[in-house]
Amino acid sequence: MTCSLPLDPVFQLVLELPTRRPNSGLPHRLTPLFQELAAAEPDRPVEEIEDQIWALWGSHEDRLAEETMAAAVDAMGSGSLRQARPLLDHLVEKHPCWAEAWNKRATLASIEKRDADSLLDIAQTLRLEPRHFGAIAGFGNICLRHGHLNEARAAFQIALFINPHMDDLRDMLENLSPHHLMLH
Repeated sequence: MTCSLPLDPVFQLVLELPTRRPNSGLPHRLTPLFQELAAAEPDRPVEEIEDQIWALWGSHEDRLAEETMAAAVDAMGSGSLRQARPLLDHLVEKHPCWAEAWNKRATLASIEKRDADSLLDIAQTLRLEPRHFGAIAGFGNICLRHGHLNEARAAFQIALFINPHMDDLRDMLENLSPHHLMLH
């Protein structure tokens, strides 16, 4: 367990997410999508709703920013992590209010096991988009990796509150039954 992980402030932020408002720059079309996603049985396939949310998160008014994001995602997908990093660094520097740029950089840092960096980027993602179930799940996974089971459980519960259709998280939560929880 790494003492230098900025876990506590990010965990506090995660706990406050239900009271936080999304950045005003986010597409307004996200709100009805999240309402639809929260339904136990939405009128249309959950995957379709999730895809629309991810598409809106990944969209940007600057076409070059979108192209840079696509190049970073492609690089990450092909394992060219060194190529993705400067692209994502550029995006968060040039577009600091773009939550998905922070989230993708957090994902890259997590893949590279640079968890302290990932946590900082997750925090920024969640400050901008407190409904970002992917970033919340990423936080939970980092907690699991470092043995912080209580924090992981809480994060997964919050992510499932936002998107109750994340079956993989539900399974992980099931495996974090109370007899496995530890106090820190």
